[in-house]
Amino acid sequence: MAKLVLLSPGMTGRIHDLKVDKTTIGRVEDNTFPIAEPSVSSHHCEVLLRGSDVVVRDLNSTNGTYINGEKVTESVIKPGQVLRLGQIEMRLETDAPAAPVRKPVDQTMVMQRGVSLNELEQGTRTSGFDTTSKGFSKKDDKVNKIFWILAGVFGLVIVVLLIYVFMIAGSK
Repeated sequence: MAKLVLLSPGMTGRIHDLKVDKTTIGRVEDNTFPIAEPSVSSHHCEVLLRGSDVVVRDLNSTNGTYINGEKVTESVIKPGQVLRLGQIEMRLETDAPAAPVRKPVDQTMVMQRGVSLNELEQGTRTSGFDTTSKGFSKKDDKVNKIFWILAGVFGLVIVVLLIYVFMIAGSK
């Protein structure tokens, strides 16, 4: 007989025998196998017995249904494989000895590393969008230089005109 054995802390060892053709699993009490945990949807998935196969079907759950870390909508689960609903993990077991489950070694996912404190202090980064840049640099913008020169000349002209107007007004 197939059974689901809970592996998650606080529920370790809890067992549910799969006695009927359709077992619903979810957070609310009207499920065949209720699991009162917030990450489990109210009606998360169903487990179907189809001959010698045990099939898991997701019921549009919020946090998804996973078999051995792969998200599934409907899939056969084999003895020894881990079913995850939200944050709850359980293993399918049978009275027959389970075949060892092996994860392929060549499917390791390489995570992109973050920025180290040294790189932040130096202003460089060895990976990312722009590998030619050496951090932040001051822009060499000729338009800005011309703008500030003209603004200075214009300001000087205004100051000279004001002085001239006050001198004329003061002499009268």
